[in-house]
Amino acid sequence: MKIVVAIKQVPARDSLLRVDSAGKWIADADLSYEINEPDAYALEAGLQLKEHVGGEVVVLSAGPARAAQTIREALAKGADRAIHIEEDNLGGGDPLVVAKLMAAALKQESPDLVLTGLQSDDLGMGQTGVILAELLGIPHATIIMNIEASGSTLKVKRELEDGWFQYVEMPLPALLTMQSGSNKLRYATLMGIKKAKTKELKRLTAADLGGMATPTTVIERVYFPERNKQSQIFEGNPKEAAAKLVEKLRFEARVI
Repeated sequence: MKIVVAIKQVPARDSLLRVDSAGKWIADADLSYEINEPDAYALEAGLQLKEHVGGEVVVLSAGPARAAQTIREALAKGADRAIHIEEDNLGGGDPLVVAKLMAAALKQESPDLVLTGLQSDDLGMGQTGVILAELLGIPHATIIMNIEASGSTLKVKRELEDGWFQYVEMPLPALLTMQSGSNKLRYATLMGIKKAKTKELKRLTAADLGGMATPTTVIERVYFPERNKQSQIFEGNPKEAAAKLVEKLRFEARVI
């Protein structure tokens, strides 16, 4: 089975974030980076599936040159080879732009299964995976917790809400977006780190893939949430004041 895992490099969770001078994104000069957490679980799911049914795991990533470090980490954990779409500006992170580049890169791969994270930790749109499935013309399922492969079909476990799950059977090829916490992540071994240096890392650009699409979404402004404090005194007896408080909490604060 050929399994492609799409991963993204994002700012580390403990990074000190500052808005850049243009107010369009965060200043990235002093940031440290890591693999997007949901993508790490997608990688783990792909590696476990390979261990059960055989085949290869191909890592696919789009991003600037620094993303090669995250790709090498994925190779060190057990991925067989990688494709890096090396571009500094991916249409401002527009999921359609990224998905079109990935779809073009996968034309010659013909994967049996494509795995992505549910969403990215930086933009959190949760759209790239499902758009990629549509461009590839294959079925997809989201919020996946577990995968069982049998021949040319899959049985997947989807997380819904309030502790409910859904089990879905679907044919291959397919695309799944993985939920964080779906399995236990592995660490790269010393031998894996050494082997990663010799594994194939194919570099492509948008020009190699037919050019970059025009973004359909634009980030107009990035800013920290504005904080303010207000106090309000409810007049009347305790019963009347409590009723007014409940009304505020229910219809304005929306916490009950």
